[in-house]
Order: sequence, then C-alpha cells, then structure tokens
Amino acid sequence: MRVILVDDEPLARDRLRAMLAKESDVEIVAECGDGKEALQAIRKQNPDVVFLDIQMPELDGFGVLGQIKADRMPEVIFVTAFDEFAVKAFEVHALDYLLKPFDRDRLREALGRARERLRASSPAGLTERIDALLASLEAEKDKDKDRDKERSDKPGPDRLALKVDGRVIFLRPADIDWLEAQDNYVKVHVGREAHLVRDTLSNFEGRIDPRRFIRIARSTIVNIDRVREMQPMFHGEYVVILHDGSKLTMSRGYRDTLQQYLGGK
Repeated sequence: MRVILVDDEPLARDRLRAMLAKESDVEIVAECGDGKEALQAIRKQNPDVVFLDIQMPELDGFGVLGQIKADRMPEVIFVTAFDEFAVKAFEVHALDYLLKPFDRDRLREALGRARERLRASSPAGLTERIDALLASLEAEKDKDKDRDKERSDKPGPDRLALKVDGRVIFLRPADIDWLEAQDNYVKVHVGREAHLVRDTLSNFEGRIDPRRFIRIARSTIVNIDRVREMQPMFHGEYVVILHDGSKLTMSRGYRDTLQQYLGGK
C-alpha cells in the first residue's frame, strides 16, 4: 500500500510515520507540509492512500481534493485535531477520519478499511465514488459562499482551537487583543502572551466575530473592545492605542470602518 502523509505539523508527521513503520505492507512514498506540495506528490506518485490534514494555510485538505483529477484520486483518510470538520469529511466521501491524538488501534482500523476498499475497488465503482466526492465538494463551495454572506449577522464561536508548537490550545475570542500576520503565520496577542499559529490572517478572520474584530491594516486585526483611543498621524493614517498601551498603525483605507464601529458603541 503506497501512502502519502500530508500535515503542516512536522511532529504530527513524525508520529504517524513511526506508527506506519510497524505495518509491513505500507510504503510511505512522500511527505508533504502543505496543500500545494500534496497536489504535486499525488500527481507524481499516484498513491493508494493519502493521510490528509484538513486545516492548512493557503490550500486546505478539501481544496487539495478539489484539484485532483478523478482518475488520479486516492483513498483519503483525513487526520486533524479539529472535530468540527468530521461531518464535512464524510460528506465528501472520505475513507476515514482520524481525530488527533489517536492510538495505533484506531490507525489500524483505518488501514483495515483502506485495504478492504482497495481490494474491492473496481474501475466503475471508483469512478462513481469520485464523481460523488467532486459533486459534494462543489456543493460545499456553494454552502461556504452562502455562509460567508450570513457571517456578518452571526457571532463567532465561544472557543477557538489553535495548533501551537505541536499542541492544541483553546482560547476565548474575547480574550484576544489583536492579531498580526507574519508570512504564513498569525501572531495571536493575548495579554502578555503571544501565540504563533500557522495560518493566514484571512483564514483566521473567518473564524472570529466580524462585529468584534476589525481589520485596521492589511496585516492587523484588532478587538474593538480593546481600543482606548485613536491619534492622527501623517497621510491619513492613525495610531490605534489599546487599553494595555499597545500602539498599532491603522492604514488610511481602513479608517472609516473602525470609526463607524467605535462611534456605534
């Protein structure tokens, strides 16, 4: 069984690799740290099974599947720390769904299902399942668009699960002071602490309440409850001062949005 491991956390890949090493019929043909690498590896290696992380920056697990041609589609076992994706994973006809942390027994159960599926697969049956998978992905895209339209009228979640240094921490969105983009990471400022999360600022923005968190620059989002005052600078920019004394620069193009929210409080 030729497999590919896809996870943006090196420690997670290390653990899965070690567990799979005990399976005599499993050959790891590639390891990938993001969705783009996964696409290239799947097209090149034509694996039987892909262990696919869901939440990755830029191109997530569902996005990877949406770009694979039907005749190259492997069996997919999703691997993630976030159970919120479980229903969606099975809606796109995934073979299995492993919720971190999982043990060897749970992994072997998933491998058993993979072996059975591979033995039973016929060209006609495989094509039928792939067509169903891609149709589901298209339907999910439409649902995502509808959810985006409704998002501005709905509050965010009570807690956020964040992957930090190979572990998962939970934060109340209300405890977050501000967010800043750093390449493919988001720095989450909470009081005197800061957590570096591998994600894009746009993706992170989609997980929090748009009525509480406002973008004030291309790389900065602030919790409006933390804003103490605004001071004008040159060329229409402002300094946004938080209650803890932090000073952030607000770009001219975002000024009206923040002033509107602060004026309505």
